Amino acid sequence: MTTQLSFDVQLNQQARTVAEREQVLASPGFGQTFTDHMISIDWTDERGWHGARLEPYGPLLLDPATSVFHYAQELFEGLKAYRQPNGSIVAFRPYANAARFNTSAARMAMPELPEETFVESLELLVRTDKDWVPSTEGHSLYLRPFMIATQAGLGVNHPSRNYRYMVIASPAASYFSGGVQPVSVWLSTEYTRAAPGGTGFAKCGGNYAAAFLAQRQAVEEGCDQVVWLDAFEHRWVEEMGGMNLFFVFGDRLVTPALTGTLLPGITRDSILTLAGDLGLKAEEGKISIEEWQAGCESGELTEVFACGTAAVVTPVGTVKGADRSWTVGDGTPGPVTLKLREELVGIQFGARPDTHNWVHKIC
Repeated sequence: MTTQLSFDVQLNQQARTVAEREQVLASPGFGQTFTDHMISIDWTDERGWHGARLEPYGPLLLDPATSVFHYAQELFEGLKAYRQPNGSIVAFRPYANAARFNTSAARMAMPELPEETFVESLELLVRTDKDWVPSTEGHSLYLRPFMIATQAGLGVNHPSRNYRYMVIASPAASYFSGGVQPVSVWLSTEYTRAAPGGTGFAKCGGNYAAAFLAQRQAVEEGCDQVVWLDAFEHRWVEEMGGMNLFFVFGDRLVTPALTGTLLPGITRDSILTLAGDLGLKAEEGKISIEEWQAGCESGELTEVFACGTAAVVTPVGTVKGADRSWTVGDGTPGPVTLKLREELVGIQFGARPDTHNWVHKIC
């Protein structure tokens, strides 16, 4: 397998004008508009990784029989680039994303990409499209590395023999434009996100497609997000949508342990570390919906929040199920939630010291 790749650079001769770019950056939303370039690297059985290139952002030409369309052999990652107060641009823990990318690839029977190549691809795209990194407070450039199976043919006896790795980028506004707002959640007992031995720990699109129906049900029940429970008893809490959950018992944080059915979130891992820095006791364990409700009613469980790349930290205000409902604390974001969010966002945007060397300078 090729581990040293040289990127061919083809600049976009029809890049957006300064005025067009500034219009997008004034109100970027999330994942709606993409920068002028993208990264592509191909892989085949015969050649390994090859054909690394930066090229103009644009459509892909794929055969209708391409494997990814029929057997969903694909995966992705998500991380952000941030503009610092001194004008430099950084990423947050990109090597952790590279490692998780390869964990997902192994589960999906796809080739692993050298971590250095993964990070180099991000650096090249961000350096080239650096003017797309917002300078507005709270805004960032969202990076989406992904890999798809590109072999044409409908045989199902073996994984694809051809793949393409790509990176695209999209400017993103702050998740909470009017301040941090708590969400309401629906306990899904009818649908299951993942089961032991499945792909729950892999960041593959099939996990998300299978979640849409339950998320729609949550909205129909008047809730913002769905909370996933275990596949067997439907009583042990796992995730909220595509985010990890944390439960605050005073100065103690508990998050569901990684059993193979949960995504090992990088934000989750960062919060476990930051909790210790702030004098909190953080642990991985189990919590049932009965314990969640009883803890809130007794006052022992004071706060609940979810975490992930897009929103960083999202407080949970109310919980609803088919036969129960309750409020977390007084329904507003709690002090531990807000402090952890402030600390993590501060590190990402350069307002807090990076004592764990998580910030990776790009340019």
